[in-house]
Amino acid sequence: MATVDDYEAQVHIGPRVRALREAMSLSLRDLAERSGVSAPMLSQVERGETSPTLAVASRIAHGLELKLSQLLRLDEAENVSIVRSAERRRGGAGKHTFEILTPPLPGQRAEVSRHVLKPGAKTGGPGDPPMHEAGSREICVIEHGEAILVIDGSTHHLHAGDCVTFDADLAHHFENPTTEETALLNVVSAGLRRS
Repeated sequence: MATVDDYEAQVHIGPRVRALREAMSLSLRDLAERSGVSAPMLSQVERGETSPTLAVASRIAHGLELKLSQLLRLDEAENVSIVRSAERRRGGAGKHTFEILTPPLPGQRAEVSRHVLKPGAKTGGPGDPPMHEAGSREICVIEHGEAILVIDGSTHHLHAGDCVTFDADLAHHFENPTTEETALLNVVSAGLRRS
């Protein structure tokens, strides 16, 4: 396995930075604010016009919610990428929280997430991920508790162990109508690329 020292001279991470940034739906300006690296410098890195120092690469990694070793793929053995429980990207607010279980890899066409809904909570509020791209599909397994899926004007009551698949580009949300916590495991596959 490579070490950080192997990358001391120059770090060539442009295409990976661009793919990770786009996977997180961040603009260059967004990543600049999150990392403290200027947007023009980020643009040059992404286009391969310059190679960042390790200090700059470390700041970019932080802006992408990764460790430097993850950005440089030092944590990966062959084609294996592991996201440890403590390293999950987390979000949400109030009664709905979520964790992204899959790494933000370039070209990855699916994402697995775990959502926890407190009693009376629903998805689709402030701090939630944006609506999925055209053609996306979503698969959801109710890990425990109950949920109501409201999609395109119809309602579906789901219980622990139920699995539902639907077109994720339609307006939808999940609700917890009970007095107990509900947990959902979701897999979203990206839309088909149309030429």
